[in-house]
Amino acid sequence: MNTLKSYAAAGALALATLAPGAASAAGVEILNEGFGNVAGLTGWTLVNNSSPAGSSWFQGNADVFGAQSGAADSYAAASFLGAANGQGVVDNWLITPVLTLTGLTNFSFYTAHEAVPGFSDFLEVRWAPGSSGGTTAFGTLLATFGGVGSPYPTDWTAWSSNLNLQGEGRFAFRYVGYADSLNYVGLDTVRVVTAVPEPSLYAMLALGLGALTVMRRRQANRAAN
Repeated sequence: MNTLKSYAAAGALALATLAPGAASAAGVEILNEGFGNVAGLTGWTLVNNSSPAGSSWFQGNADVFGAQSGAADSYAAASFLGAANGQGVVDNWLITPVLTLTGLTNFSFYTAHEAVPGFSDFLEVRWAPGSSGGTTAFGTLLATFGGVGSPYPTDWTAWSSNLNLQGEGRFAFRYVGYADSLNYVGLDTVRVVTAVPEPSLYAMLALGLGALTVMRRRQANRAAN
């Protein structure tokens, strides 16, 4: 490894070492999605693994219930029709864009469902590090809504969690269950706020860049001689 690459590697290692403890109380918002146009979402991924597959996540229906914020239909919705004709098993995913996280991260959203006797909606919230595609990477379960002994909220209800996460990753919402037991859920105002590095981290980066500049000058002088 040449000297220039050694300095670059050392700078990257310094950043990786400082980052876990460098998060301040301040943060930067890197995602704020109100689902004004579900069909036109940028960077999001919709995956319908239902059997047989029906409708993916779709624009909210204001006649069922209105949005938590914005226009009445400004939310994402999923229903029992995720399986074709409402028969089979629903396994419907809504996945955020790849996000770069820098320590303490606040992840929040609102959800609600239409309560109909005899039906029980179920939603999983999951996390996957990295940027690889597919749903199998989402091995970390963060929360569930609905199911036995845990009624799904009928009014818009906020969920929020502080997570210590580093590097790239994605959050996912998975609407799942037998179609004949599900009904209709909504999702709104998904926000991600991640830590801003302390000034000391920027100082370390500046020192690393300064060292690289010195090395380039030395190499240029040697080449000239």
